[in-house]
Amino acid sequence: MAGADIAALIADQPAGCSLAQPFYRDPRVFERDIERIFMRHWLCAGHASALPRRGDHLLLEIGPESVIVVRGEDDRLRALVNVCRHRGSRVCRESGNAGSFSCPYHGWTYGLDGRLLSARHMPAEFDLGSHGLKEINLRVIAGLILISFAEHPLGLANTEETLNSCYGPFGWSEARVAHRMSFGIDANWKLAVENYLECYHCAPAHPEYSRLHALEQPPARIEAMNARMRERTAALGIDIPLHEHWAASSGGEEAIYGFRYALYDGVVTGSRDGTPVAPLMGRFTAYDGGATSVHFGPASFFLAYADHGVVYRFVPKTVDRSELEVTWLVRSEAREGIDYDLAALTWLWDVTSVADKRIIEDNQSGVASRFYAPGPYAPMEQNTRRYIAWYLSEIA
Repeated sequence: MAGADIAALIADQPAGCSLAQPFYRDPRVFERDIERIFMRHWLCAGHASALPRRGDHLLLEIGPESVIVVRGEDDRLRALVNVCRHRGSRVCRESGNAGSFSCPYHGWTYGLDGRLLSARHMPAEFDLGSHGLKEINLRVIAGLILISFAEHPLGLANTEETLNSCYGPFGWSEARVAHRMSFGIDANWKLAVENYLECYHCAPAHPEYSRLHALEQPPARIEAMNARMRERTAALGIDIPLHEHWAASSGGEEAIYGFRYALYDGVVTGSRDGTPVAPLMGRFTAYDGGATSVHFGPASFFLAYADHGVVYRFVPKTVDRSELEVTWLVRSEAREGIDYDLAALTWLWDVTSVADKRIIEDNQSGVASRFYAPGPYAPMEQNTRRYIAWYLSEIA
């Protein structure tokens, strides 16, 4: 699909409706998504505590690209492009710990900082120094690892303000990863993100979640609950304001939106029955019955309860395949089996993610039908409507 064809597709997109079928099924639109969305915007790569030792590394696969996030001998985190400078082979095959990276094809060996250390049987005049692994941009904010493929990445001033304000009180910079799970989804990445942006589906699809979170209630009741929550939060000496920085990249800053909302009365955290599952985090000395949610960039979401956090990464694989990675955070000194039970900690977002996988895949199956046509968004899907408008402007 040529650029002019995509422009026509955007122009024909009905306002306030789900996307036309090619946006979810055409490989050429997917290529545009990778180029305009994922190669330009900042992406969350996980939490820094997942790489505590020198040589620890995570392998990230985003569309056709592969990145090694590694802690170097100098304790610095780097994002190295997983493409050998010899003939382009993948150098690293899996996450783990290593003292160096050796390409399995011809044995070129790279240090943890990406420098080429040795190249077998190359001539004496060969310059090792000019053939290191390419490095992309990486920042750590509130313990979250953010990467960007862009040569000149978008600014992170709004992101830094929002993440530090929203997750500083929870001590996310000092938190640690308790568990991580991945869910393969046979659907276009946008269907996965759209689903996470709205709670119109929560009551029919997530009864476990809906018993705890009051987002489907009428606005007046939600605001009354939020007001009581803010009083409890203020009594702890904590203030987490609304952060509205969702804007097009033409303004030069990464898009981010953060808000705080109340759980149902008597519910203190996201668990099977709403009762505590782990030690309180950060500056919280008591439960205030609230949760803090942030939408960052094209495909990352963060959620903080008073006693644990959850990080969600949606990753495009192919036009009709994506992945959801869910990471749970706890206090750094919390001990599994003593301070928290892992099954209890992960239960809610495990069962919810399994259900999300099913409904997103059902959505993809329906979108593939010859009878599919874009349908109107409900009032409760305002965040999805805003996101789709943003997406269309970004790929235009």
